[in-house]
Order: sequence, then C-alpha cells, then structure tokens
Amino acid sequence: MSTFPIDLGAYQRISLDASVPTLTAEQKAALQANIQLCRDAIVFFTSTGAARGVGGHTGGPFDTVPEVMIMDALFRGSDKYVPTFFDEAGHRVATQYLMSVLNGDMPAEKLTQYRAAHSHLPGHPELGFTPGVKFSSGRLGHMWPYVNGVAIANPEKVLFCLGSDGSQQEGDDAEAARLAVAQGLNVKLIIDDNDVTIAGHPSSYLKGCSTAKTLAGQGVTVLEGDGEDLDSLYANICTAINTPGPVAVINHRKMCPGIVGLEGSTHGHDVISVKVALEYLENRGHTAAVEFLKGVVAPKMTDTFLGSDNAKWDANRNVFGDAVVAAMSTLTEAERIEKVRVIDSDLEGSCGLHKIHAAYPESFISSGIMERGNFSAAAGFGMEAGKQGIFGTFAAFLEMLMSEITMARLNNSNVLSHFSHSGIDDMADNTCHFGLNNFFADNGLDDAYATGLYFPADPNQMRAVVKTIFFQPGLRFVFSTRSKTPIILNDKGEEYFGGDYTFVPGKDEVIREGTAGYVIAFGETLYRALDAVERLKAEGIDVGLINKPTLTAIDEDMLQKVGSSPMVLVVESFNRKTGLGSRYGSWLLERGLTPKFGFIATHKEGCGGLWEQFPHQGIDPNGIMAKVKAMLA
Repeated sequence: MSTFPIDLGAYQRISLDASVPTLTAEQKAALQANIQLCRDAIVFFTSTGAARGVGGHTGGPFDTVPEVMIMDALFRGSDKYVPTFFDEAGHRVATQYLMSVLNGDMPAEKLTQYRAAHSHLPGHPELGFTPGVKFSSGRLGHMWPYVNGVAIANPEKVLFCLGSDGSQQEGDDAEAARLAVAQGLNVKLIIDDNDVTIAGHPSSYLKGCSTAKTLAGQGVTVLEGDGEDLDSLYANICTAINTPGPVAVINHRKMCPGIVGLEGSTHGHDVISVKVALEYLENRGHTAAVEFLKGVVAPKMTDTFLGSDNAKWDANRNVFGDAVVAAMSTLTEAERIEKVRVIDSDLEGSCGLHKIHAAYPESFISSGIMERGNFSAAAGFGMEAGKQGIFGTFAAFLEMLMSEITMARLNNSNVLSHFSHSGIDDMADNTCHFGLNNFFADNGLDDAYATGLYFPADPNQMRAVVKTIFFQPGLRFVFSTRSKTPIILNDKGEEYFGGDYTFVPGKDEVIREGTAGYVIAFGETLYRALDAVERLKAEGIDVGLINKPTLTAIDEDMLQKVGSSPMVLVVESFNRKTGLGSRYGSWLLERGLTPKFGFIATHKEGCGGLWEQFPHQGIDPNGIMAKVKAMLA
C-alpha cells in the first residue's frame, strides 16, 4: 500500500462480539477512524473514475461505510457468519474493491485504475473477474433472493445483505421477504435508506411508500435508526444478529453525509465530480491524493471513421426523447392526456424521457425501480385502440420483462418502448449491464399482435424511425446505445438519413454496394462496419454494406440480393447466441441461398472502460476487416 496516496495501512483490525451490544470508547474510536479513512479512500479512487470519464457511483459505498466497518469487525470476531459483504446495490462496487484491498487480495494501487478498461475493476462486482470479489451482484434487487439460498445452504450461519431503499423497490425483493419469513432464514438486511435514486427522491415520486412499513408488513422484523449514529447503528446490528429469522436494520441518512455540494443530492448517486472531490480531499489534508487526482488524464478515442461525419456525433438515447416530443406536439394538450402516457423507471435522464417530462408533464409519470410493473402499466394504458403507453429503461433490464411483454401482446396493447444502453458501447458497468438479449422482445408467435424491433444507426435515422412508428399500433421496441454515434454519409458524402429520407419499417437499406459480398449491421455497429468496408474497398476488396434497422423483419428482396453474393457477414454487439447472426443464416438456407456465411458479436465477458469494449470483442473495424479477409481467403 506504500504508493497509494491514502495510507490504508492505518486501518485498525478490531474485533467485535455481537453478544456485547455496546461499544467501548476504544472500539468506537477505532471504528470512527476506520470509517473516516475508508470514506476518504472511496472519494479518492471513485473520483479517478470521474476524471477518466468512466463514471463510478460514489454515494452508495460512501454512505454504507459505517455498517461495513462493523460487519468487518464482526467477521473478525467470530466464525458464526458467512464473511461476505453481499450487496444488492451492485453499483456500490467500491465497497467490494476496498475490502478486497484491506483483506490483502489485491494491492491498493490497483484502486487508482477504478473502472478503467482492462483493469478488472468494472462498475458492478463480477465473481472470478476481480481478486477478492466473492459474488456477482447483477443489477438492483437481485441479491436478497440469492442470499436466501446461501442461508438455506448455511443454516448455522448468520448472513448479511447490504440493501437500499432503491433496491427494495424491485419486485423480487418482495418475493425474497416472503420466503425468508416463511423459512425463518437467518438473513440480516442492512438497508441504506437515503431517499435518493438516480432520478429523484422516492418520498416524492412514490408517495405513501415506506421501506420499513413494507418489510414489516411482510413479516420481517424491522429496526430503524440513524445510520450516522455509530452507537445506535451497532446496537441495532447486534439486536438483528441476536434475533432469530430475517431482520432489516433500516439506516436513515442523507446521501453523501458530510460531503459539501453532494449531501442529500441525487447527484451523489453517481460518481463525485473531480471538483467536489478535490475540495473534499484538500479539506481532509490528503495532499498526495489531490496531486494524483489532478494528474489523471482521461483516455480519448481518437479514431476517425470513413463514411461518417466525424464532426457530428449525438446520443440517440436523448434524440429519442426529442423525436417523441416532436410527435406529441401534433396533439392538443387534451389529446395528449387522453391518448399518451409515459411511465419512467427512475432512468428518465438516461433514456431521453426527461425531454418528454419537461415538454409535456401532464402525460408523464415518474415511477420507481419497478420495470415489470411499470411496463405492464404502460401496456394497460395502451390496451384501448388509439391510446399508447411509452416506457423506457436500460436494455439489460429487458430480460426481466418477458412475461409482461407476452401478456401485453396477448392483450393487443400499444406500447412504444425505448431500451437505451443496448449492446456494449461505453459500458464501464460491464457484463451485467450489457444489453445483449434484445431479440427476446420478439417472443410472440407468427400470428401474434404486431411487434417491431428497431435499432436506428444515427440521430437522423432515430428521428425518422420515431416519426414513422409513433402512431402505429402494436408493440414497438426502439433501441439505442449509451454512446454517441456519428452521422452516416452516403457515397457522395451526403447525410444518408437526412434530407427527404423516410423510414420504411421492415426494409433493409443498401449503404454501400459491393461485388465480393456484404456486411450486415445495424445500430452503433453500422458506422464501424462502414469504416471497415471503405478501408476494404481501398485495398481492392469490393465488399458492400447493408443496414438492417428493423431487426426481426425479413426483407425478401434484400435476402435474395445478399444471398446471391459470394459472402455474407453479420456484425452486431448483441449476444452471439441470441442476436441477428444466430438466425440470419437460417433465413438464407430456407430460401436456398448459400453464400459463405459468418457472424461476429459479443461473446465473452467485458473488459470495462468505454469504446474499448468493441475491439475486446473483435467487432471493431479491424476485427470486421480481419473476418472479411478470412472468409474471402
């Protein structure tokens, strides 16, 4: 730990005994020192993520340091516990990394590469990927049901599960509560109740909801207290340990207590800004940490892409919101209230829905982290002809909605869904947040109610897609990435999807002609594939490029065209097992078309970082070119 700018060697390895529910003066002083040390360290190394541009989530791990310090001391004092800091808020991964260092599983210096590409420190914990990490958390609300199973497997042990008021909004936690109570499982929930999620304050957007009352109503023993009152916190944790069955210790505190500029703010949910971190560290006297942070340089993707306007980049996830606002502007206020309802799942700023919220608040519902229920509510609103619900969240969460999507289809519901953060681009959160299985949304039968899956390639096409499909009936799924994309150009250097371009659902589009075969792409892979195709042409390999914005529709004319060529290569950032490539070859064979066929896609665990995910999977321009050359060899 010698070169880490905060002396983690000062950590005091005390032991605590839950049969003694009061702290001695020495124990309390040691805990207070450990709490301050670890909070300072978390501010420092998560802020390197801010400086590097990869994000980092400072507030959650900062909040929960007191309870983690108590748990660590309890683990040291007895073998009655499963000594794992299970946490159902996966973005609090800084806790796992810090404790891995303190337990000697990796050097402290590694923390300065927090969330960087190839650092093996992604934005959520991944078992087997990072030294010292003992579980994979997934997203929010996944761990308590899992910990129940660990408790069943270890009936003589006490298990802790760190929770939050945000995690508790997920429906699987309600199911976990019922099982834990019914089986008397010795699970102790330590819940940070800071009244903050990404988009706001639960007390405002979920009026009437109380984490404590909900858990008590499910039969869980509930203890409430001030999370910053160390004596009370320790006493409540001891009571929980000494009480048979499931117990929830609810710790009320403001988000980021004591951090000037963040305390109580929703901005504390994500990574602390470099400015605020520097002020905090300077006030705490951490001169070396300040100098280190000032020296962090954000890596930049300096590549330019042939066939695209490299001066014009925009985020399709935000353009979606603008396009919906434009479509809704054709309605009167009364028509908007009657016919359109937008239901957010705490991600309006990430999915572009905040644009709709600002323009037409009368049609907007701010809701919690309840994807299943919110999608179904949108579908129920859109059950009547002429009405439609609008829903948005991250693409990784689409996997949770299969049953609800089926029921919406069986009820002939009209829902326009936007799943941002599709694929892998700019995903420092890494594997559990990849939006890979979007084709699962097309889970109906051939004669089912209309379902369309659309992945626009650039901002111009996003506007055109939304304009065309907005008032159409059926289930419509629009996908976008976390990253920005450039404007696609035609072979004359003009904006391909600009001017008088009109999107036609179900039709594939020729971006470049070719005689040696065709690359099939969509979304954020299109501009990378276009760069590869232009470079191949410059080398004398005349390969063409097809854009497939309607993912599941079969364009018979285009299949005949590309299937009659020597080679077809599908390139995508979706799951190689479930994406377009897994079915495109079958479509060709069913029609007696037998070009040399291949597909490349996401196929292995991520590497963290941002644009680095694409070359890691071999689907960047260099990877595409190499695959084409190998197929034509």
